Amino acid sequence: MATAAAQLTGMSQTELDQMFSRGNIDQVPEGDAQGTAIVAPGSPISGLLAKLIHILAWKGKVIDPGGKGLRNKVTPFGIKAIRAEIYKEPSWFDRRECIVLDYSKTSLVARTIRDEIREVEPGRYLGIVYWGKHKFVNFFLVFSS
Repeated sequence: MATAAAQLTGMSQTELDQMFSRGNIDQVPEGDAQGTAIVAPGSPISGLLAKLIHILAWKGKVIDPGGKGLRNKVTPFGIKAIRAEIYKEPSWFDRRECIVLDYSKTSLVARTIRDEIREVEPGRYLGIVYWGKHKFVNFFLVFSS
């Protein structure tokens, strides 16, 4: 059964961390992904915060063909902006390989941001956002077929 974003907002941070640790990185995804920010996981307001962020600020990511770069879908209009480079290397979370979304050379706005993603189900990726070296929030991406 496919994991829904609403299920993830109800999970604890420990459960999300365990899910991320079990994820794999067989291939870098390509194409359009709907995103869900996971803030205050497991709390009564996590689902509401995810909906508000989706409506007002961040809707997901679009990964370029070839999987070397991406743009975020931001604003209520889903404008494609805030580029990142993509590569694989050990995760800051558990030192196992992950897919890194690196904004340090491509964005003035997000230059201190690093995302790490792993596939937790076919076409579904759980991510961690780092602000500097500090784990900040999680997110979930669902790629269209």
